[in-house]
Amino acid sequence: MKTKGIFGYGKKTLMFQNGPRRVATMFVLVLAALSTAVSAQVASTSEAFRVSPAAKVPANDASPLTITLQDALERARANDPQYHAALTDLGVAREDRVQARAGLLPAVTYNNSFIYTQGTGQPTACALSATCPASRFIANNGVHEYISQGNAHEALSLTNYADYRRSSAALAQSRAKAEIAARGLVVTVTQSYYGLVVAERKYATAQRADTEAQRFLKISQDLQNGGEAARADVVKATIQAQQRRRDLQEAQLAMQRSRLDLAVMIFPDWNQNFSVVDDLQTPEPLPAFVEVQVAGKKNNPVLRAALAALAAANHEVTAAWGGLLPSLSVDYFYGIDSNKFAIRTDGVRNLGYSTVATLQIPIFNWGADRSKVKQAELRRDQARLELSHEQRQLLSHLQQFYEEANMSRAEMESLASSAEMAADSLRLVTLRYQAGESTVLEIVDAQNTLIQARNGYDDGQVRYRVAVANLQTLTGSF
Repeated sequence: MKTKGIFGYGKKTLMFQNGPRRVATMFVLVLAALSTAVSAQVASTSEAFRVSPAAKVPANDASPLTITLQDALERARANDPQYHAALTDLGVAREDRVQARAGLLPAVTYNNSFIYTQGTGQPTACALSATCPASRFIANNGVHEYISQGNAHEALSLTNYADYRRSSAALAQSRAKAEIAARGLVVTVTQSYYGLVVAERKYATAQRADTEAQRFLKISQDLQNGGEAARADVVKATIQAQQRRRDLQEAQLAMQRSRLDLAVMIFPDWNQNFSVVDDLQTPEPLPAFVEVQVAGKKNNPVLRAALAALAAANHEVTAAWGGLLPSLSVDYFYGIDSNKFAIRTDGVRNLGYSTVATLQIPIFNWGADRSKVKQAELRRDQARLELSHEQRQLLSHLQQFYEEANMSRAEMESLASSAEMAADSLRLVTLRYQAGESTVLEIVDAQNTLIQARNGYDDGQVRYRVAVANLQTLTGSF
């Protein structure tokens, strides 16, 4: 027997017969065994370094974030630029008041200066006499003059006092405008929030309508195949199904648009992975109109802003009149004003004080101050007119918003009843059509009526919530 191949391993030698094919087969088996051994070793090594599930780093949570209306309001207050602009104006007005108050109080500064004056030059006969000046500029006290002294300055005038009062009124006005912005933000967020809720409802309604249209198309096709319906019914059902599919696409687009609008308002970064809570089924109660009217007169920020604007205009008139009256300023200096920078010079103490009182009396400035008075009076008259208008508008808006909220709440029960009857009507008409007692046009009309009734009920609930939010812009929370 001839030897066709030999495979040596260690001291053992294996002899193979039947040619190269047996050898190749043996190589494959050996490689498979080695691969299995290596895989087992790797698996055992991996098992030793495997991290327990509790110790694993959690992946990004893909579940949507549930947002309530209050959550949306808090997030919008943190991210809305217009609301923050109102808060910025409030902060600026507060600092203006601090600065105006500082103008009424004494200011203390510490001044350090050195004055060098050109002298008379080389000693001359003039320099030996007692009357010869030591410098060429007699306005200064010597060739070298050192000034190091504190200064307490106080300015008293009617303008400064009126400016402080005007800044206080401006602060009250800014505070009222910030409240207006906050309440207006509530209306905007409420509209966007419940707009998304209704968009999701309408999308669900469109899905049900599409399913009903497809079911009716199947019914009409089955009746046509059985000779119980005309071809025109199938054509009409097909057209209706296509229309419902287009309505479904439009509803999906509207829902996505509403989601994007709300996401821009409530998130500082781009985030669409959230869901809203549908709480339209539990509307909040509406108080009596007398209570609303009292709260509107007491808590209306627009009226407070108009009152503060009138007060600021009155103080502006007073400040303008202050330009026509005398003003008094007092300065107290203490420190060094000497030819040498020293506390003592030749046994003399250089530290000393001086006081300067100045009374400034305006005489003539080509009518500029009287022009400022005229401007201030014009602004005051305008502010008075705006206040009167806001008072009348408050009474009008209170009644309008209350009547709209009251009517929309009363309509919700009727809208809910209409939606239920429309659904029952579609069911009955479909049964009658299957029995051959109604036409395809009645089916289409019942489907359209059901969609309109459901969407009308959803819109009515949002209308009530928005009407309440508008009413609360005038009265505050109930």
